[in-house]
Parts: sequence; structure tokens; C-alpha cells
Amino acid sequence: MHNLFFGYDLYIFLSETFLILSLILLLVYGVVYSTSYECGYPVLTRNVGALAVQVLGLSLLIHLISPPGSNLSCNNLLVLDDLSIFLKTITLLGSLCCVLLSMNYVKQEKLNNFEYFVLLLLGVVAIIFISSAHDLLAMYLSIEFQSLVFYILATIRRSSEFSTEAGLKYFILGAFSSGLLLFGITMLYGFTGLTNFEDLSRFFINFDLVIVPPTSSAVLIGMAFIAASFFFKISAAPFHIWSPDVYEGAPTSVTAFFSIMPKVALLGLFLRLFTRGFHDIFFSWQGIFIFCALSSLAIGSFGAFAQVRLKRFLAYSSISHVGYLLTAFASSNTDGIVSLLVYIVVYIVMILGAFSVTLGLRQYHTPSNNSQVRYLQELAIISKTNPTFALAITIILFSMAGIPPLGGFFGKLFVFLSAIESSLYGLTIIGVLFSCVACFYYIRVVKMMYFDQLPTWPVYIPIGRLKSLVLGSSMLFLLGFAMDPELLILPSVVAENILNS
Repeated sequence: MHNLFFGYDLYIFLSETFLILSLILLLVYGVVYSTSYECGYPVLTRNVGALAVQVLGLSLLIHLISPPGSNLSCNNLLVLDDLSIFLKTITLLGSLCCVLLSMNYVKQEKLNNFEYFVLLLLGVVAIIFISSAHDLLAMYLSIEFQSLVFYILATIRRSSEFSTEAGLKYFILGAFSSGLLLFGITMLYGFTGLTNFEDLSRFFINFDLVIVPPTSSAVLIGMAFIAASFFFKISAAPFHIWSPDVYEGAPTSVTAFFSIMPKVALLGLFLRLFTRGFHDIFFSWQGIFIFCALSSLAIGSFGAFAQVRLKRFLAYSSISHVGYLLTAFASSNTDGIVSLLVYIVVYIVMILGAFSVTLGLRQYHTPSNNSQVRYLQELAIISKTNPTFALAITIILFSMAGIPPLGGFFGKLFVFLSAIESSLYGLTIIGVLFSCVACFYYIRVVKMMYFDQLPTWPVYIPIGRLKSLVLGSSMLFLLGFAMDPELLILPSVVAENILNS
């Protein structure tokens, strides 16, 4: 009987099993075979990158052709439902795009470590398990697995003191965040004796916070510590201090991965834990999310004004977008969850487009020397040297600002409509005002590209084919979002199933 259930668990998580076995083979391949060089660049690293793309593509294919279902597995530690299937799909797609963006970058920046792509795949495995976690223990182990991989990725450029500094800051603050998470789990388990999300949901049905004050106080403290740890992981204010420094110091391809993947998994975990486990004490945690949403909107919007570096600018922009995601989550109704899932997809597409630009924009100095654009001012007169590229940047920035009819506008529109339906009028008004503030610093970058001048005209090397593919796909999605209403069907079905389960 045990073998039967074990086989059934593997059948449910067939794509994850394939992904784990494949990355083990990639690691063995990289260790066993000696590195050969071509034009001073390790061929093995390039081969491992191409194999990583194939592994992610096959994992996505296995996932898509697997029969749908809703099942618990591994002694109810993991779950396969509509939410985990949706999150797994966008995780594999987003990770595939991140690896494609990294292919040429590792050559240009001389990151001659085949372990880079193995670590990216390990991070994908951890994120998928976070998306499927259905128990506090599985949740904690999956998050720690992800954190350990990210600590190494942040310091993958061993010759750079900035990368080392970023990894050290991330490790110290991440360890503190993990302590908060473990303390919150301990408080919940100590006073309820439960770790499974379904059991917690049943425990809190008709739970009166007034009648049972000792238990209720411990539960609220534990819930607050868990939420604080999650806010740190998704770089929500006021737990955002680490993100600008880590985003700036880590390699740009790693920054792109950090900007997208953890937020997808942890926001899915937010949905699973707070809309299921803590749903009946909704009014106890709604205020925390509203406060963090307002803080993220304010710090992200005003913090971006003072930035002159491109990656720090994107870091504060990401904090601002987290504020809109938390606004949707604070609504805690069907429309709120739909708007959250839609905004996650739009956010991923916008960030992929932004980092396609960041990774692809390199200035030519000599045949053997070119440098990545690091400052916003370096974007000046790009409209004259490369008008097509300038148009792509403009479309992405306008979408981030929420200008119609681009995808970012509809994402924010759904968020504000769900907040209005939940009578969060003050939060909606403040969100609209900060969206107007954000328009200023996004349009400022457009003004730099089209109207600012430089004493000398820089020469840019052509953007690679893979980056062009990701950038073109993101632009096509953002422009065509309003033309296909069926894009909303899948998030709507997932949201209804979450609330009805």
C-alpha cells in the first residue's frame, strides 16, 4: 500500500520529478566532463545553459499534458489543485525566459560557472514546491530551500565585491526573516497543535477571538510573524531594505530571477494560507496587508525619484508593484483574487521586458570590451541611435505606469475595482494618486531617451536573438491584452475554486 501511494505521489508531481532528475544529470555532466574553450569562453557552460532550456521546456510540456486533478500527496504536505497548476505553469514559463535571457549574458560577463544554470533549476524546483505547499512544515522547508539557492546565486560572481556584499546582506537579513517565520509557525503549532492548512481552516471556523483570549493572542502573534517573514521575501515595505542593494550587487540575470520568481510562489502561498487557513479571522489580518500595501506604494513611488542607477530604479518600481498586489489581496473576494492573479501575470511580462532591455543594452568600446548600461542617463539619445529599441522601452514603461490600453493599465484597473467592491475607498484613492506619481518618473525616463543630449554619441552592440524574442513576446502581450478577453478566464476559474474549496 505504501508503494502504491508513493508511486501515486510521483505521478502527481511528474514534472517536478523529471526536473530534479534532470538537474542531477546536468550537475554530473558538468563535474565529470572537462571544460573546453572556444574563443576564450567555456563551451561546457554554454552547453549546460542550452540543456537547461530544454529541461525547462520538457518539464513545461510534461506539466501541460498531465491530466488535471485535485489531490493531496506526501501525507497531505503537498497539494495539486488549480492554484498550484496555474502557479507552476507561469513559474516554468517565467524561468524559461530568465534562462534564455541569461544565455548570452554569462558569456559577456564571463560568468564561467556551469553551476549557475544548475542553481537556477534548483531555485525553480524550490519555487514549485512552495506553490504546492499545504502544510506549515512543507512551507518552511521549501522557503529555506529557495533561500539557500538564492544566497549562492547572489554571490555567483566571486570576483566582484558588490556581488559578495549583496549575498552577505541577503544572507544575514534572510536568516533573520527565517527566524521570524519559524517563530510564527511555533506559536501556531504550540497553541493549536496543527500544521496542515486544511486543519487550520477547520479550527478557525466560528473561532471567537474574544472568548479564547490566550489562544487568540498567540494565534495573532504567530500569524503576524509569518506575514512579516513573507513580506520580507517579496520585498514589501517596510521590509524592503535589502532589495535595492541586493538587486544592484547581484548579476543582472540573477536580479531578473529574484524580481519575478519568489513573488509568484509566495503570493500563491499567501492565497493558500490566508484565504483558506485564516479566512474566518479575515478582519484580523486585513489591516496588516493594507498597511504594507500603502507603505509599498509610498516607498516604491517616492524612492524611485532619487534613483540614478537602472537596477535600483527597477528595484523600487518592483516595490511599488508589490503594493498593488497587496491591495488586491486585501480585498479578499473573488474579484480581488482574480485581479491578483491577472496582475501577477502582467507584472511578470513587464519585468521580463524591462530586464530584456537592461541585459540587451550594452555599449561598444572595443571589439573585446563592451559594458552594460548601468545609469538611467546613459539611455539619452537612444531614440536617435536605435529608435525601435527606444519604442520598446517606451511601451514597457508606459505599461508599468498604467497608461491605457496597455496590459499594466488593465492590471491596475482590476485591482482598484476589487478594492472598491470591498469598500476600501481610501486605499483605492491613495493607490490611484501613487499611480499618477509613478507616471512622472516613468515618463522622465522616456523624456531622457527622446529629448536629452549627450556630449558624445555612444555605440550600442546589437541585442541578441534570445533577448529580442523575450522582448518582442512581452510587447506583443502588453499590446494585445485588451484585444482578447479570454485571457481572464483562467484566473477567474482559479479564483472561484480557491474560495469555494
